[in-house]
Amino acid sequence: MSAREDERRSIFRSTVGGVLTDEVGAVTGDLELQTLLDPENLCIYVRYAGADEWYTVTGSPVSPGDRSYPADTHERVVEHLTIPGPVVDGNEEPASLRGFSLT
Repeated sequence: MSAREDERRSIFRSTVGGVLTDEVGAVTGDLELQTLLDPENLCIYVRYAGADEWYTVTGSPVSPGDRSYPADTHERVVEHLTIPGPVVDGNEEPASLRGFSLT
């Protein structure tokens, strides 16, 4: 994926539970997040910082419904994915975009 005008990227550190992906499950550590806006959806990908392969964040793509995306959409996704998940049986659950809303 190459840099595009409708793309934002940032590097962040995951929580202990990590970020849940469709392809490989939870990824943890220093991660790079990419949000890619197309005419109908916001597609969200993550990879290990410095790696080549991108993974789809579980719950992506996100649809704005009848609204447009706010200017701080990328930052809101990063914030959401860095909130620690619930602890189940002593382990933090990974963050995902299931149920995530920009409203």
